[in-house]
Amino acid sequence: MTVAILFVFSIFGAQLLRLQGFDASAVSADAQTNRTATVALPAMRGSIVDRNGTILASSIERRTVTVDQTAVPKYIKSVNGVRATVGVAGAAQDLSPLLGVPVDQLVTELTGTSRYRVLAKNVTPLNWRKISELGINGIYSEATSDRNYPTSTAAASLVGFVQSDGSAGGGLEVLMNSTLKGKAGRTIFEQSQDGRAIPNARSETTEPVPGKDVKLTIDSDLQWFAQNAVAQKVIETKALSGTVVVQNVKTGELLAVASYPTFDPNQPGQDPENWTNKAFNDVYEPGSTGKVITAAAALEEGAVTPSEVVEVPNRIHRSGTEFKDSHDHPTEYLTFAGVLAQSSNIGTILAGEKVKASTMYSYFKKFGLGSTSGMGFPGEGPGLLTDYKDWSGSQRYTVLFGQGLSVNALQAAGVFQTIANDGVRIPPRIVAATSDGHGTFTPVPKAKGVKVVSAETAKKVRDMLEGVVGKEGTAPEAKIPGYRVAGKTGTADRYDAKVGGYSGKTASFIGFAPADDPEIVVAVTLQRPIKGYFGGVVAGPVFKDVMTYALQELQIPPTGTKSPTVKVKADQTPDPSDATVLRDRGSDAARSRP
Repeated sequence: MTVAILFVFSIFGAQLLRLQGFDASAVSADAQTNRTATVALPAMRGSIVDRNGTILASSIERRTVTVDQTAVPKYIKSVNGVRATVGVAGAAQDLSPLLGVPVDQLVTELTGTSRYRVLAKNVTPLNWRKISELGINGIYSEATSDRNYPTSTAAASLVGFVQSDGSAGGGLEVLMNSTLKGKAGRTIFEQSQDGRAIPNARSETTEPVPGKDVKLTIDSDLQWFAQNAVAQKVIETKALSGTVVVQNVKTGELLAVASYPTFDPNQPGQDPENWTNKAFNDVYEPGSTGKVITAAAALEEGAVTPSEVVEVPNRIHRSGTEFKDSHDHPTEYLTFAGVLAQSSNIGTILAGEKVKASTMYSYFKKFGLGSTSGMGFPGEGPGLLTDYKDWSGSQRYTVLFGQGLSVNALQAAGVFQTIANDGVRIPPRIVAATSDGHGTFTPVPKAKGVKVVSAETAKKVRDMLEGVVGKEGTAPEAKIPGYRVAGKTGTADRYDAKVGGYSGKTASFIGFAPADDPEIVVAVTLQRPIKGYFGGVVAGPVFKDVMTYALQELQIPPTGTKSPTVKVKADQTPDPSDATVLRDRGSDAARSRP
């Protein structure tokens, strides 16, 4: 027995010698690793502000309260001047008013063997300090933040939201995520078995780097007004959706991008189908607003003049297809300016077919169709613009009046920005500047303009577009007292992918003011309105309200000049032999197609 006992002790002694002598450093390092904990320190996300510094999105410091259920029963506190162990019941009683959770529910949450369990989220720093002062065993907290959107639904699909795990969920939160998110830090410390930090033990902290702020070109007041204006019209007309785009003519800056239906970014899970901003994401056939491109191209190429008389019959035939205007009429004699003012499909075809298909296609591209804006906004679509070589026989003509191609609301607004800006297209921009982390903002480089048509052609088109809001035009509802306004209506057949064909209409009105010195473009689009669907009647009043507010908000005065006289109809019926009149020159077979 003595030999056996000595043998056992010799084994223990050898093991002790190995641990404390030969392997002391390794064992010590392993022990330190086992008692070392790493806690992530999340970075505070940067704010998103409008052009005037109004906060659209910000992060607020919060705490996530956790519990080690095995430690709570040891909770001791003073009761009637005597220290006593009150355990789970006492902890639940003390925590209930601070967490706003019933006592019986907290008893359940605090009872068990789990070493880690989330007790409450989004606890304010003040409340956490009160909880910490209680000294309850096993109650800890983790630093977090809560994303807050003061403007709520007004700019929801534009600004986006942050998901419960802290990741960006849409809109500008995604677009500018690398700037906003910052860099997380961490704390490494030694802890005891109950999870508490060991006093005077080794610790190391890497502080988080907060995200940088982003300043937008958006005006939050104008955004709010536009959002409410389009929402009311969508509800009134029982439309499927609606958008309003407000853009600065000379800089391309987006002042408002409203989209309805919308959602509350403070509770984004409630309406996931409305997370996307339809001004960027929805593509549609523009209809008659697209005639502005045809008019500009025809004028630039010298195919027509604004005063040229156009013979507009009730029907024409091209490529085996019969084309007509929005309503039946006897043969009319309109000026080309009148063709645009009264939105004649036939008159537009007669002028547009004088421009080669390849040339017309190049104008579509120069006006920005068929490509994204370059901003990189999540889900932005380029629209649909088939190469002219692949146009069908009828498509050669339908594209002239805005069917057979698709755009988004941003592209549609850009066409009018180009005309308003003397023929120079400036890509839209929504991010004005980013902060350096110390309160100073660095402007984002501006995109260079692209010359599309001459200033002379742009002015001719502007003058023609003033006729649209005149007495003989299609949108007198868009006229603003005291200001010169130019614009164009659009009423297009709406393609619905769900039914695999056309269903309902797309109604729109896009215009700018003051017409002789343009400052602002406003584009209004409603998808599938039921109670009325003509662009002038449905979208024109929204344009008027938003444009009026924008002119006042941005303090843009009237120019005080007189609108040009836009002659819509010919003074008299021209002689049939008059070669200066633009006419349907015969059947397809007799016409050499360009």
